[in-house]
Amino acid sequence: MKKILLIALLALSAFPMRADEGMWFLMFIERLNHRDMQKMGLQLTSEEIYSINHHSLKDAVVQFNGGCTAEIVSKDGLVLTNHHCGYDAIAELSTAEQNYLKNGFWAADRSKEMKPESLYVRFFVRMDDVTKRILAKLNPNMTEAEREKAVQQESELIQKENSEGGKYVVSVRPFFQGNEYYYFVYQDYKDVRLVGTPPESLGKFGGDTDNWEWPRHTADFSMFRVYADKDGNPADYSPNNVPLQPKHHLPVSLKGVQENDFAMILGYPGRTNRWMPAQGIEQNIKFSYPAWVEGAKTGMDQMKKYMDKDASVRLMYASKYAQTANYWKNRQGMIDALTKHKTVAAKTDQENKFDKWAQKPENKAKYGTVIANINKFYALTNEKSRHDNYLQQLFRTTSFGTSYNTLGRGLEAYVAADEAKRKEMYPQIMASVESMFKEIYLPAEKDLLAAQLKLYSTKATGYAIAPVVAQISSENNGDFTKYASEAIDKSTVTSVEKIKAFLDAPSAEKLQNDPLLQLSKGLITHFSAKSDELTKAQNDYGVAFRLLVEGLRDSKIGTIQYPDANSTLRLTYGKVRALPKDARNDAKINDYTTMEGMVKKYKAGDEEFDLPSKVLEMNKAKDYGRYADKKGYMPVNFLTDNDITGGNSGSPVLNGKGELIGIAFDGNIEAMAGDVIFDKDLQRTINVDIRYVLWCIDKLAGAKHIVDEMDIVQ
Repeated sequence: MKKILLIALLALSAFPMRADEGMWFLMFIERLNHRDMQKMGLQLTSEEIYSINHHSLKDAVVQFNGGCTAEIVSKDGLVLTNHHCGYDAIAELSTAEQNYLKNGFWAADRSKEMKPESLYVRFFVRMDDVTKRILAKLNPNMTEAEREKAVQQESELIQKENSEGGKYVVSVRPFFQGNEYYYFVYQDYKDVRLVGTPPESLGKFGGDTDNWEWPRHTADFSMFRVYADKDGNPADYSPNNVPLQPKHHLPVSLKGVQENDFAMILGYPGRTNRWMPAQGIEQNIKFSYPAWVEGAKTGMDQMKKYMDKDASVRLMYASKYAQTANYWKNRQGMIDALTKHKTVAAKTDQENKFDKWAQKPENKAKYGTVIANINKFYALTNEKSRHDNYLQQLFRTTSFGTSYNTLGRGLEAYVAADEAKRKEMYPQIMASVESMFKEIYLPAEKDLLAAQLKLYSTKATGYAIAPVVAQISSENNGDFTKYASEAIDKSTVTSVEKIKAFLDAPSAEKLQNDPLLQLSKGLITHFSAKSDELTKAQNDYGVAFRLLVEGLRDSKIGTIQYPDANSTLRLTYGKVRALPKDARNDAKINDYTTMEGMVKKYKAGDEEFDLPSKVLEMNKAKDYGRYADKKGYMPVNFLTDNDITGGNSGSPVLNGKGELIGIAFDGNIEAMAGDVIFDKDLQRTINVDIRYVLWCIDKLAGAKHIVDEMDIVQ
C-alpha cells in the first residue's frame, strides 16, 4: 500500500466509527470496517467481499445501465434490479397491444427473453490508488482549467495502461474534492434481455403518493439476463450468444429478517454532497430546488394531460414522467428536510471553526481566504442557479429544448460533408432519429414547450433570460402558445419524414432559418455563457473548496471519513431497524410491511392503488406458499439503516452470510437531507423483501422455472 494511503488510513482510525453511516471503498474493508462489521453479525472474510484474484461478492454486483445497481442471482446470468430501473427497457418493449409495463411479463423460456435496443451491465474488476502519481503532475500555481487538463492527460495514460487493449473500461475518478484519485477497471456486457417484470400496479404500487414514504408496499423489482459469446466474453446481441456464467452469484435466503439483524448493501451510489459548504446548501434550499420543483411539476402536468388520454402516448412518456416525478418529490423533500434540520446553521458553525483555525499564522497563507472565496461564489451565483434550474427543466421535460445539440449539430455536419461522407452519416442519423421519435407526441410537445417557456420567462428574471426568449415574449405579449405550435409545425426537425426529406436535399439555409433550432441554440448558448467575473469566481471556488476539504480533514474539524458518492462501487452496512410505531402500518414492529397492509390500501380502478384481482384472492386465501414469514404473514417491504442514495436503486441487501434478503429501492422522506447530512436516527433504506419477490414470480405469475434457477437457502 502506498505511503500516502497509509497516512490517510491512520488519520481515519483516529475517529470513532459509526456503523450505519458511510459509503465505503471495498479495497479498504479489511482495514477500516471488517472488525466493526463482524461485531454486528458479518460472517464473511474481507476477501470474500472483495478479491482481485478470487471470486467474491463484488463479482455478483453490477452497475445497471449506468444509473442503477443490480445483482446476479443464478449461475446462468440472471439479474435482479428495481422495477423503476428496468422501466425504460420494459416501456420500450411494450406496445399498446402488448403492454408489458401495464400487464407484466414472464418469459416462458430463454427463447422468449427480449432484447431492448440499448441496455448494458458493468462488472467491477478492480481499483487502485493513483493519488501520488496524479498530484505529482499538479502545482498550486495552476488555474483550475490547467489543473483539469493535467489530470485528464495523466488519467488517459492510466486508462490506456489498464484497459488491456480495450478489453476493459477504465475510469480515473477524483475523491475528497480532488485531494485523492483512484482508478476503476470495469467490463461491460451489452447483450442484456428482459426475463420478467410484475405488472405496473405492483411494481409502482403507491405511485407518487407513496414515493419516498414509509410504510411502503411496492414490488419494485424486474429481472433480466446477461448474455455473452460462447467463450463468456462481452458481445453485441446475437441469437448465438449464451447466458453468461458469472464468477459469483448470490444465494437467496428465505429465512426472513427481524429487528437488529445485520444488513449490508453493495451498489453504485450516484451522488452525495456531504462536504458541501453552508452557502451551497442555502442556495439549493432558496434558489435551485424551488425552481427545479416548479419546473418539474409544470412538465409533469403537461405530460399527464396527454398520457391520460391515450395508452400509446402514456408509453411514450412513461419513463420521462416517472423520472421527473421522482426528482420533483425528492427536491421538495430536500428543501423541507434541510430546513427542518437547520443544516445551513450546522455547516456554518463548522465553517466558523474552520475559519478560526485557518486564520492562525501557520495556516493563514494557505487557508485564510477559503471561506471568503466560497461565500463570494455563492452570493454571485444565487440568482443564476434559480435561472439555470428553470431552464434545465425545460431541457429535461421537452424533446426539442436541446434539439440544436441532439439534431442540429449533426445536420450541420451533414450539410458540410462531401457526398461520400454523407452516405456514411445517413444511416447513423436515421437510426438515431427513428429511435428518438418513438417517444415524441407533437401535440404534447407543443404544450410542454409553451408552458416551460412561459415559466422560464416569468420566473427566472433575477438573472437575465436568454435574448431569444425575451424577444419571443415581447412579440407575443408573453403568450408562447401560438409560437410553440408554429415553431414545431415549421421546423425541419420535428418528424422522421421531415428529417429524411432534409437529408435527401440538405440546405444550410434551412437550418439557419429553422425556428426550433434557433430557439434551442439560443437557449444552450445562453445557459453556457460565463462572464469574466463568473469565470474567476468559479476558479477561486474550485481552489477554495478543495482546500476546505483538505483543511477539514487535516484539522480534524471535519468528521466525515469517506469520500462523497460518485457512481463508484461502495459498501454500506447497518441493521434492520424500525421507525417509531405508525398507525398506517399493520405490522407489529414498524420495520416491515405485509400483504394484508397492502390490500388495505387497495382502491379499485385507482391509478396508484389498484391491485390485480388474483392478488386479492390469493391474500384472502393466505396462499403464500413457502414465502410466508414463520409468523404467518406475507412480507412485502422492510427497513434498514444503511446509508444509500440514488444509484443504489436495485442494490442487493445481504445478511451476514452474503445471502440475498432484499433489494434496496428507496429512502424515507423524513431523512431526505441524507445526501448532504446523515441523520443516524431517521435515515432508513426501504427494501423489497426477497420473499415477496419470489412469491410474485412463483405463486402469482406461475414462473417457478425462474425461481428454480436460483440457489434458495431455506
